Amino acid sequence: MEEEGLEGWEPVAPKGRLSPASTTSIAWEAQEWPLKPDVVFEGGNYAKDVSGFVTGPDDLSLLTTRVDDSGAQLGISRDTSAAAAQVARIAAILQADYPDFWPETIRGLLVHSAEWTPEMKAEFPHPQRKSRLRCYGWGIPNVDWARACARNIATLIIEDSLRPFQKADSEIKTHEMNLHSLPFPAAVLQQLGEEEVTMRVTLSHFIEPSPGRKGWTNRHRYASHGLRFDVLRPDEDLAQFRTRLTRDAWDDRSKNPGRAVADSRPWELGDDLRRKGCLHSDWWIGTASMLALCDRIAVYPVTGWWRERPGQERYDQSARYSLLVTIASKRTDVELYAAVEQAIAVAAPVRIEVQPEAD
Repeated sequence: MEEEGLEGWEPVAPKGRLSPASTTSIAWEAQEWPLKPDVVFEGGNYAKDVSGFVTGPDDLSLLTTRVDDSGAQLGISRDTSAAAAQVARIAAILQADYPDFWPETIRGLLVHSAEWTPEMKAEFPHPQRKSRLRCYGWGIPNVDWARACARNIATLIIEDSLRPFQKADSEIKTHEMNLHSLPFPAAVLQQLGEEEVTMRVTLSHFIEPSPGRKGWTNRHRYASHGLRFDVLRPDEDLAQFRTRLTRDAWDDRSKNPGRAVADSRPWELGDDLRRKGCLHSDWWIGTASMLALCDRIAVYPVTGWWRERPGQERYDQSARYSLLVTIASKRTDVELYAAVEQAIAVAAPVRIEVQPEAD
């Protein structure tokens, strides 16, 4: 420590790890609870002496502006106040850059641009990624990358809505899902062949909290509805994709032909981890030729109290969402952004009235 009087003191948290004042959702026992925090940012640190006594020195805090009676224009900040303010600043920058973007999109960009530090990965290796998510969320947002997403990085941003439920006679049923076509440059990707590419998908939406008491029974379900995404698998056709996601497409309700098509892509999180809450982000790294086959993505609803509490009369509400899809290659001589831009055609999503699988 450089601060006078604290010579020989050591930081409490190692570099790149969690601030001592942070809270996480690691101890949350209920599996249905969402993953929190969504992202993290610098919040300063604390110092300890050889006896274990802890203090908060100025050297390990963040410099900020202030106005007080002393006339000082600079001061310090730390902990959640500092971290939350910095993430809010990034959100404000993005909103200023793209004033027409929905709040769902701004929130999605924060997560879509986030990365874990090497220290975070070392603390929670891949088999422990659930704990990593519940400790650090999706990592630290990258403001420069997020700003470039809609400008010169091959990112497709879709802002849309669907009606999750409808009333049929006296029963509330699942209503719509959206099927989006992804304008991937198939010819370019096929030429790249075995070259390594990355596909990242983020789905952001907001829910209406339950007006009743919290809980996980139907009566006390917190979320009004849920939305999920699924990407066409390399080894399935469009008919199999729809069949896998819907019940109404099954000729025989006792069988699901779509489940025979396994997903060969190595998703970083996987379906079980990414489906919690109302913010979902996942990615996989594979070959360009495999990516060329994954040109459809579905957004579909799962249950919520809008469906299970008909007395509230919210079953006919529309649900907005923002869907972000980025493809990237390590090769600097491949202009994926330009190729995607050329492949984009003005087309509406396919809205299908279906009965998706229960979540």
